[in-house]
Amino acid sequence: MAKAPGILILKRSEVSSVVTLVDCIGAVEAAFRMYAEGKSLEPGLLHTDSPPGEFHVKAGGLKLDRTYFCLKVNGSFFQNRERYGLPNIQGAILLFDGDHGYPLAIMDSMEITILRTGAAVAVAAKYLARPESSVATICGCGNQGRVQLRALLQVLPIQRAFGFDGNMEIAKRYAVEMSQELGIAVTAEAGLQKAMEQSDIVVTCTPSKKYYVHKSYVRPGTFLAAVGADSPDKQELEPTLLVGSKVVVDLLDQCAHVGELHHALAAGLLSESDVHGELGAIVAGQISGRTSDQEIVVFDATGTALQDAAAGVLAYQRAVQAGIGQTVFLPD
Repeated sequence: MAKAPGILILKRSEVSSVVTLVDCIGAVEAAFRMYAEGKSLEPGLLHTDSPPGEFHVKAGGLKLDRTYFCLKVNGSFFQNRERYGLPNIQGAILLFDGDHGYPLAIMDSMEITILRTGAAVAVAAKYLARPESSVATICGCGNQGRVQLRALLQVLPIQRAFGFDGNMEIAKRYAVEMSQELGIAVTAEAGLQKAMEQSDIVVTCTPSKKYYVHKSYVRPGTFLAAVGADSPDKQELEPTLLVGSKVVVDLLDQCAHVGELHHALAAGLLSESDVHGELGAIVAGQISGRTSDQEIVVFDATGTALQDAAAGVLAYQRAVQAGIGQTVFLPD
């Protein structure tokens, strides 16, 4: 009987040493295409409340050089940093060989979650934003707000950005640091409507449970990516904003249960048939993307196991090649 391979353990610093944002954008784009072409395992989502926080369990896989199955468990506890000095979102990714089921790796999920989320919006912006888009508003100036702006600069000629946050001091720090890092003009803006009226791109990435982006704020031609609503009680967009916009989702079934689409459906404003389609179908060329410079396109991004699998496999393969991480063996 063949000896089972070891399980590779990767810390966050080790993951970040082998995977870049540019890597993730390419891997995530390929993952969405593979899903549309039937070359993935069916993704799934489980949400469990654990007051004062919640857990997400996302599962799925990709058929690459071999089949990989990925399971990610993230805890979202937004009082952690203030109360305990811990990250507000933390968790782990388990990667398995999908051909025989043996676990290949256990890795910290934070870096992958940050990178793959920014990567998904970059992929969506590549296909759904106006190519000349140069001004962006980022709502939420934490880790995710930072990666979102970095990611947009990989696919669009962004020259100016606004940072909006419920804490103005955080927004000001974001503006200073991102201006220095990216070499573009980034301004902290207390008035969201003022910022959005000047913007081609808007990304919302907050844990808000009450919408703050109103339909009247959005000018024609805007690409708006809603990232924060990844559980049923979270919401960033006024539901009527989806009415009359071109709505693209990462996964239709998932967005219908936890995304901005969920709220529009619950209010009776839309049906699932009103959704233009999934991002993967656009990437694969199966349906159209943007067809007019004037249309408002909303990307409902709830975050998928496809993205976690794409980035997790990349981290695993690179770490094996570099000899990084610790290998452990399960007992017989």
